Amino acid sequence: MCFCLLVPFPEVQVRSQQLFSLLMMSIFRCILPTIAKGRGWRGFATGFPSDAIAELNKEMESIFGESPSSSPLGSSPPQQPVPPQQPVQPTSAPGEAQPGLTHVDSSGQAKMVDVSPKQDSERVAIASCRVLLGQKAFNLVASNQIAKGDVLTVAKIAGITGAKQTSHLIPLCHNINLSHVRVDLTLNEEDSSVVIEGEATTIGKTGVEMEAMTAVAIAGLTVYDMCKAASKDISITDICLQHKSGGKSGSWSRN
Repeated sequence: MCFCLLVPFPEVQVRSQQLFSLLMMSIFRCILPTIAKGRGWRGFATGFPSDAIAELNKEMESIFGESPSSSPLGSSPPQQPVPPQQPVQPTSAPGEAQPGLTHVDSSGQAKMVDVSPKQDSERVAIASCRVLLGQKAFNLVASNQIAKGDVLTVAKIAGITGAKQTSHLIPLCHNINLSHVRVDLTLNEEDSSVVIEGEATTIGKTGVEMEAMTAVAIAGLTVYDMCKAASKDISITDICLQHKSGGKSGSWSRN
């Protein structure tokens, strides 16, 4: 009996191995994307080096005579451009006017507001502030022993005068004919302070908020001036508008 052992030539053996590898890779490239997509392996198909894929495609083309069909392994699908996100513009309710600065013109320059188109109406504003005296100065004010005189009375008159001079002190304020100015000063023992409240009233085309706040500010500065010889540790705080009424915007209160 004669046995014959078939030993392939080295070139044929190498070529067979190449064909087998190419066949397995072709099957692998066709089946794997379907499995990966069905199981949600989004990033799996992008794990092969692009140069290896290109070399495989070239080799298959030389053997089979055509380029392999495109697949997610060969190249990534073209990405659709993402449109730039537009900034969200603030919206307002229908008929609601957007607040803005009234003392600047379209070019950003300071201006005095033209109030001639407005209707005359009764306008009232109330403001307040607090002067923290400290115990020593407070006792002297309460007993009317400050060397300069009656602190509360002088500060009251100063506040009324200040309200009438507002348009001279604040450049863009209108010269208003005030019909009434009230300034009240009250001693507060709890924190050794003077609580000041000012009220301004007019009948005209613009409000009197600045007149009321100027009244309490000037009154507070007068208290400081009257008491500074007794203590330098005096502070004027919380100058603010408490209430206003009249005009197009109507009534407003802090509380």
